Amino acid sequence: MRTMFALKRCTAGLLLLLGTLFAAYSFASIAVIVHPSNESQLDTSSIERLFMGRLNSFENGRPAIPINAAAGTPTRDIFNQRVIGRSDAQINAYWSRLLFTGKGTPPREMASDQEVLSAVAENKDAIGYVASSSVTDAVRVVAVFE
Repeated sequence: MRTMFALKRCTAGLLLLLGTLFAAYSFASIAVIVHPSNESQLDTSSIERLFMGRLNSFENGRPAIPINAAAGTPTRDIFNQRVIGRSDAQINAYWSRLLFTGKGTPPREMASDQEVLSAVAENKDAIGYVASSSVTDAVRVVAVFE
């Protein structure tokens, strides 16, 4: 009887922990960022097209250099879900086809929000995304996805 009670308590605790982690993950907001001198206005469609290689420049004519978070990071997973509308596996398959045919190259990847922030702050043509809580004055936010 004690074993059954302990098992139920352990299971309930595990479910509570998983629920808390899922809630934190699902409510994180993502900020799409550019260099402060880039005054381009971007809607969701433009951002999606930039990161999928269907659009190569900003509205001011300057080339756009998209920067992805590393595969498997919560930031990238949330961005893919909320902005691109595809899973990481679907996006990888898409880029594999383009690479194979020579029609595109996937965005560069950075290991952390800090690396993305630094890369965007240092390059006038870069566009990236980070957790909204990571944004600094070194970049300009063009969109936020809740």
